[in-house]
Amino acid sequence: MSTTETTKTRGRIRIEQGTKRVRVYLGGEVVADTTRPLLVWEKPYYPAYYFPLADVRSELLEADGGSSHSPSRGDGTTYTVSAGSKQAPGAALRYEESPIEELRDTVRFDWDAMDAWFEEDEEVFTHPRNPYTRVDILPSSRHVRVEIDGETIAESTSPRLLFETGLPVRYYLPKTHVRMDLLIPTETASHCPYKGEAEWWSVRVGDTVHDDLAWSYPTPLPESQKIAGLVAFYNEKVDIYVDGVPQERPRTKFS
Repeated sequence: MSTTETTKTRGRIRIEQGTKRVRVYLGGEVVADTTRPLLVWEKPYYPAYYFPLADVRSELLEADGGSSHSPSRGDGTTYTVSAGSKQAPGAALRYEESPIEELRDTVRFDWDAMDAWFEEDEEVFTHPRNPYTRVDILPSSRHVRVEIDGETIAESTSPRLLFETGLPVRYYLPKTHVRMDLLIPTETASHCPYKGEAEWWSVRVGDTVHDDLAWSYPTPLPESQKIAGLVAFYNEKVDIYVDGVPQERPRTKFS
């Protein structure tokens, strides 16, 4: 992949040429289909997909008078996307006069406004996968203990340790090693493009309920099967001891 880094006074953007086939759907129809996506890091954690104009069904797009400004990408025009029986106002964006030449003949679609995204033939959720993010899941014999307000919530000598680029290590524990009687199922659901869909629990300790502290992937994506059905807790919000040593609470976007 080739890489372009462009620095502006009030913004920084990174662009790479991708090689995966990427498709986006709305209303049961393919809106764009390309094997030449541009990966554009608008945020530090993951890229957005920009589609070459030639690979976009332009007849489904109609300029709606909206605009968007980016310090690095310049001024963009928004389009309403109409496909099948659905309309997605302002869901397509084009920077036709961008100071970054590679973006001028591309279209960006709002991820959440579309019905489905595919990388090759696998549906992807939440956001595009970052080619520089790696997830390693390793069995361990470390003694892991999770404590909340002085109460031991979970304890195991057979955890699975999940190492994900840019995040603290996560300790996944068998449910039989977790005080499930203290966990309260919630309606929260989250998606990860690397692990799949998670279910969540709050934790009751005494008279206090700590919202959405624990999660599990009942049916994770194939590459994350090793954590199926195991339970993890936010390192940022609980006290974790590994082999008797208290772990410092990390500072992340989840803190």
